[in-house]
Amino acid sequence: MSTNTIISEKELFIKMVISNWDLQVGRMNSLIAKLSDEELSTPTAPGRNTGVYLLGHLAAVSDGMFAFLGIGEKLNPKMEELFVRNPEGSGMEKPSVAELKDYWNEVNALLSEKMSQIAPEEWFNRHTAVSEEDFAKEPHRNKLNIVINRTNHLSYHLGQLVYLVKK
Repeated sequence: MSTNTIISEKELFIKMVISNWDLQVGRMNSLIAKLSDEELSTPTAPGRNTGVYLLGHLAAVSDGMFAFLGIGEKLNPKMEELFVRNPEGSGMEKPSVAELKDYWNEVNALLSEKMSQIAPEEWFNRHTAVSEEDFAKEPHRNKLNIVINRTNHLSYHLGQLVYLVKK
């Protein structure tokens, strides 16, 4: 296999992963646009999180990707405390639905821009949450794997959120 073929295959794999990320973000955007604030305030199932909490959770997790990928700092670090480190019923004051939608849009627009600037060879470098020693033993713990993991996470919660759509 020639070097050009290897580079081409890597770039193709990266494109597949990033396009799937973009697809899931687009699906989330479409779903958010369909749901009223009232619908988003409803639990996805009895005893489960509300759409508002899941929106904040997904935005905060996306925000954390900047640091993992080494492309910047979180836009709003306090959101991690509200939507990742604490459960829905924590009693902490949460932003409005409009603020969460803006946060979601801002994070994902900037994330998309920054991810498009990552060179193909950089995607296979370690992400910031893994040590160099562990990465030497487990090279699959790379930046691209973060996007795969977060795409699956987004897809999982998207599956919960569709239950909020009124027929």
